[in-house]
Amino acid sequence: MPKFIIEDDFWSLFPQAKIGIVICQGIDNSIRDIDIYEKLLREAEKEAHKFFSLEEFSSNPVISVWREAFQKFKTKKGARCSIEALLKRVKNGNQIGTINPLVDIYNSISLRYGLPCGGEDIDTFAGDIRLTLANGNEPFIPLGSDENAPPYEGEIVYKDEEGAICRCWNWREAQRTMLTEKTKNAFLCIECIDETRSDEFHLALKELSELVSHHLGGTVKMEVLDRNHREMTIFG
Repeated sequence: MPKFIIEDDFWSLFPQAKIGIVICQGIDNSIRDIDIYEKLLREAEKEAHKFFSLEEFSSNPVISVWREAFQKFKTKKGARCSIEALLKRVKNGNQIGTINPLVDIYNSISLRYGLPCGGEDIDTFAGDIRLTLANGNEPFIPLGSDENAPPYEGEIVYKDEEGAICRCWNWREAQRTMLTEKTKNAFLCIECIDETRSDEFHLALKELSELVSHHLGGTVKMEVLDRNHREMTIFG
């Protein structure tokens, strides 16, 4: 049975982190009513404005906490947490476009709660998934590219036995494991490093699982990994 394992080298940098996982099995991610997902995103964009209380964008807590985190490990120049990229688009008045139901759902949760969310297609995984520091030799084809762009040594990555599947923790995902309309089994995650936001984190995880179950069917299970619970079985 494949596992998701968070390695010790990650916990040595972020002992307070919580990684929430939603495993979705037997879902239907083909688009039926695009209006549903448009509505989810537009409502989430409105709610996201509550995170812009400070004039200087990068000083807002949901962004500054990740700016500080990204200084603790090797990153590609200009790499930013996924929630910062989403919120910046909203602040600049740009709508978040629909991609497919799973991505639209987790983007709406990310915007509403100010937490980074992501997802991968489980059926593309090779062996166990690890959140760890890269050795720098992991193959990585970024979403929308066909050129190998491996992570730096010491960069936080999600990876499996074939290579990296997300670089700079939650900055850029791999083409190989992307969610598509054909995805039947998905690995979704929400990341929290701000201990004061534990309640919002748990609410976001619960709402993510409920939205997937309601719109896409199948079965979902939630699990939270922290420094006292460092691995989980993906299936089984």
